[in-house]
Amino acid sequence: MSHDLAGIFSGFIGLVPITLAQSLILSFVALAIMVPFRLLNFQDLTSEGAFPLGGAVCAVALAGGLNPWLALLLGAAAGFVAGCCTAAIHLRFKIHSLLAGILVTTMLYSIDLRIMGRPNLSVFGAPSVYDALPAISDPSGAKIAVAGGCVVIVLVLLELFLKTELGTAMRAVGANPDMAEAQGIAVARATLVGVGAAAAFAALAGALMVQSQGFADVNMGLGVLINGLASLMIGEALVGRRSVTRQLLAPVVGSIAYYQLVSLCLAAGMPPPDLKLATGVFVMLMLALPALRRGSARAAA
Repeated sequence: MSHDLAGIFSGFIGLVPITLAQSLILSFVALAIMVPFRLLNFQDLTSEGAFPLGGAVCAVALAGGLNPWLALLLGAAAGFVAGCCTAAIHLRFKIHSLLAGILVTTMLYSIDLRIMGRPNLSVFGAPSVYDALPAISDPSGAKIAVAGGCVVIVLVLLELFLKTELGTAMRAVGANPDMAEAQGIAVARATLVGVGAAAAFAALAGALMVQSQGFADVNMGLGVLINGLASLMIGEALVGRRSVTRQLLAPVVGSIAYYQLVSLCLAAGMPPPDLKLATGVFVMLMLALPALRRGSARAAA
């Protein structure tokens, strides 16, 4: 028994650097889910399409010899446009936000194919942002340092933005759009900026992932939405969301915790195909927890 536990622990420790780098990259997807969902009260699924879009644009830029940092920014910019399209469809045609996100994500599949000209594109050997730290010889260490630095920069900038007039207006729109409009706030502009920025974060994650793994694929976004949602639920349970800082930290903390749980499950022998099932059940339980608690309180009364 002790030998089995030691083997599980050893396997888990061996996976920590890899999953830590991955969790920092994919924390941008959890952030992309949180921004419209919590700050704007806008249910959005665009992140699943923006993730491979950012990767496709980044891969093509790298294949064309572009600077990897510029390729990263181009990928994020493409995601911003995709998010604005979702918001515009919802605002202009009064289509439900979830359906608008599904429509945009569906169309982005064909756009990704057009951008790359094929289902996948290899960029092995191309320069990457992780080469910015030549002193760190370990690839996982360089990825952790660069991705972690990007996370810190984005969180600081986002918190500063939310304290500006536009950022405060965005939060007001999420709290009560009718009252915000009555106060003279441009609801449409705040929604476009918020949803666009969220999709840009997901696309940034896709671009970082492409430079990490060395290739882009049109199906690379499959499942990132449910993983990001699970990360957000865990993060909010761990750090709460009573303040702006806590709400911004929740996706990152949750992403790190979630992928370490995945590592533990893999080290314990869970078959990889079962991870999606386990994640789905976990998210369902987290979402159903408030209702279960209310039911228990009524039964006790």
